[in-house]
Amino acid sequence: MDTGKKDKGMCVLFALFLAAGFLLCLFMPKEEYSDSERRRLSALPKLSADAFFSGRFMSDFETYATDAFPFREQFRTIKAWTATKVFWRRDNNGIYAFDGYLCAVEYPMDESSLERAAQRFAAVCEKYLTEENRVFLSVIPDKNCFLAGESGHLSMDYEEFEKVMKEKARFAEYISITDLLERDDYYRTDTHWRQERITDVAERLAAKMGAALSGEYEVHTLKQDFNGVYRGQAALPVAPDSISYLTGEAIDGCLVYDWQNRRQIPVYNLESAAGRDPYEMFLSGPLSLVSIENPRADFERELVIFRDSFGSSIAPLLISGYSKITLADIRYIQPDYLGQFLDFENCDVLFLYSTLVLNHSETLKM
Repeated sequence: MDTGKKDKGMCVLFALFLAAGFLLCLFMPKEEYSDSERRRLSALPKLSADAFFSGRFMSDFETYATDAFPFREQFRTIKAWTATKVFWRRDNNGIYAFDGYLCAVEYPMDESSLERAAQRFAAVCEKYLTEENRVFLSVIPDKNCFLAGESGHLSMDYEEFEKVMKEKARFAEYISITDLLERDDYYRTDTHWRQERITDVAERLAAKMGAALSGEYEVHTLKQDFNGVYRGQAALPVAPDSISYLTGEAIDGCLVYDWQNRRQIPVYNLESAAGRDPYEMFLSGPLSLVSIENPRADFERELVIFRDSFGSSIAPLLISGYSKITLADIRYIQPDYLGQFLDFENCDVLFLYSTLVLNHSETLKM
């Protein structure tokens, strides 16, 4: 075949490839939500004179085209595998794989963010608490704390992180839990810790706050696989997790109320367990204000936990030591509104946050 025919053939093949791609983009069904990335995909932008001449339409269309590209998930996996296995990139989309685990690179420590978090916590204490309230603080290390040393990835100095946070929040008694944790206490494909692995953490928190737990649990494991948030973000082929939850006399008998939606909810929402994010089965996921009452408590003892999503799975383990636990997530509710729902009289208060939130405390409302 001469050079001219070869070039023409390549041009024809390329044109056919473009045409096929265009037709597939045009006629293939469009997904509205990406389960793997846990986000809503971009919709086709509306065409208007203002949007066209301002350039906004083309910018939005480019975003839409990447979200609606045919076989997008398969191409994401190919790209991730090629980047990490062929070109030896250390991570993909900020997520790295090591020894069967997926983990985000959390680095460096942002001291100004820790200062901001401490100021927000102090403002809550100043507004609602008195000298009669006992205040505690505990930091939950992210999984990178236990993987970075072996994998060779960048890592914060977690000991320094705790030290700085403790100094900036001197109004609270600090409870360290890092020594109780290891990488196996976390899901391999997700951010969070495994409830069945943190009973010792719950016992230490309760003991330091002067409460005693029953410590008698039964483990239940869901049949379906659990693909955590890191698996979708990394687009790397990693085996899924299983997800388990604990029951016991106090947990089974407690009453849970969702103040955000004004409804009774179960401790473990098994409908959410079958949804897009099974971790949301714990106290129905990211709710701004939830209370758990223990009718079988021998005495009146109340605890208010200011928390992130890690708190959803550990709070049920603490309920045997309290008559009532209230969880407030000030990423979703303004602290000024808390007085409408909470009476802090004779309550202990625990600020329980992961390093992931404390190092990005702009998510906490003023």
